[in-house]
Formats: sequence, structure tokens, C-alpha cells
Amino acid sequence: MRRKIPSTAALSAFETAARHQSFTKAADELAVTQSAICRQIGSLEDFLGVKLFRRDRRGVSLTEAGLIYSRKVASRLNEVEQDTLELMAKGGHGGTLELAVVPTFATKWLLPRLPRFIAERPDITVNLTTRTRPFLFDDTEFDAAIHAGATIWPGSEGLFLMRESLIGVCSPTLIAPRTRLTAADWRRYPLLQQSTRPYAWRDWFASRGMEVEGDMSGPKLELFSMLAEAAIHGIGIALIPRLLIEDELTRGVLIQVAKHEYSSGRSYHLIYPERKADNSALIVFREWIADQAKQYRQAMGLD
Repeated sequence: MRRKIPSTAALSAFETAARHQSFTKAADELAVTQSAICRQIGSLEDFLGVKLFRRDRRGVSLTEAGLIYSRKVASRLNEVEQDTLELMAKGGHGGTLELAVVPTFATKWLLPRLPRFIAERPDITVNLTTRTRPFLFDDTEFDAAIHAGATIWPGSEGLFLMRESLIGVCSPTLIAPRTRLTAADWRRYPLLQQSTRPYAWRDWFASRGMEVEGDMSGPKLELFSMLAEAAIHGIGIALIPRLLIEDELTRGVLIQVAKHEYSSGRSYHLIYPERKADNSALIVFREWIADQAKQYRQAMGLD
């Protein structure tokens, strides 16, 4: 079936005229005649079956439909131009990788290591967009995702990076270092809750053979970065993967409340749709992050 897409010449003429609110200025910018701009926009209106401009003796102005369409067309043309310039600059080599990431993992683990990748492969651009929940690749422009979960998504392939191990942490101003807490002691402190994991504390306590009253109450925050910051400021005790707070533990702004780590059953994976498996930029990034994850696991004694 033939696509319902207007010619790029007509779209370019329309975008320029809409930006200037003038056929004359559009003609000057595109180095064509005013009548050529009129013909292109007339053919576009015929194609759409919608009037894009009002015409009167004072000149032209966008209709409401024209205003909405002009914003969308301008955005699409800008994207095409950026892709074109990137391809021209790189001569067909390298590429761009659109990566969806869980935010705290991206900030605390991936970004500190990403300069190494950039140094090794300056021809590949990695764009990061945060996504906290699973999604369908077919509904997005993403090439891959880094996600913490128990399984790989349907229709996708995955690369295991590392398992998630949770520890209880807080500010040393809230609880003195090396303080041993009993089940009764835990009830005296606010437990910071991750809103997407309501049973996290209950499972953590159960793995220690403990029951703590009010284990599901306390301030609710969505992201691990929020939990870490709240814990640093003494708001309560947080349950966070060790790999996301190594710097805070080293600096002493967070301390581990109990010498207990609980495997949540979740693992971090690089996930990508099967149809993207042969994407050259993705192959390079996949090999690099696999090596980075292996080095991390070995350094932490997890392999």
C-alpha cells in the first residue's frame, strides 16, 4: 500500500512559510519564486484536503489546523536533518544507539563508565532516556533497554549484566555505625519505601528470619536515587542495591545498618528486540557493556 506522505518539497515549503507567516519570505529563504511556494502549498492542501493558510489582501496566516500541523512537520524535518548530517559526518560508519535505562542505574553505574566507551568508539553516539517500567519496543524508537527484572521481555533477547542485592542503609546521624538492631529496635525508625516494590522490606526481613511491625509503612519514593538522598538526609532507613550506592558508602554519608544482603531475585539485563540483534552499533555496545559488567562482578567477588 502506498504511504500517505506528501512530498518533502511541499513539506519544506510549508514549514518555511509557516515559520515566516509569509510566502515571500519563504521563497527568499528557499531561493525559489513566490509562485513556486504557492503551488507547493496548494498541492499540499489538496493532498490533505485541509486548508493550512488563510489568504487575504494583507497576506497569509495559519489556520488552526495549519498551526498544529506546522509544529509537527517542523519537528519531523529537524529529525531528518539531524540524521542526515550525522550520516554525512560519519560517512556511514558508527551510528547512534537509542537506549532506555532505569534512571539510578544509568546515573550511578553506567554514566561513570561511559567515557571509556566514548574514548574507544567516538563514532557511536549513545542517547539515554529513562524508563522505569517495561514497554513494547515496537511502540518506540529504542534500540535496547537496560532493565532490572526477573525475566526477558517477549520477542526480545537479553544479556545478563548482574544480580541485584539489597542492603539496608541510613545516615550515620540517624543510627551510629556498628549499632546492632533487634526486631524491636527496627520499629523505632522510619522505613523508606520504594513505591514500585511495596513488599521489599517484608521480604528483606523474612530473609533474616524476622518480623517487624509496620514494615510496609513509611514515606514512599519511586526511584532508588530518591531513597538514597532521603536516607543521606536522615529521613529514614532505605533498602537499596549495593551497586547503586558504592560511592555513598565509601564517603561515609551512608552506612550499612546490618551485615545482611538480600538477593531480590531481580537482575539487570541489556534487552533488545530480536530484529535489532544485528545492529552494528548495538553489537559494539553489547560487547563493551558485557565486559564492563564482568569486570564489576569479578571485582565484587560475584562471579
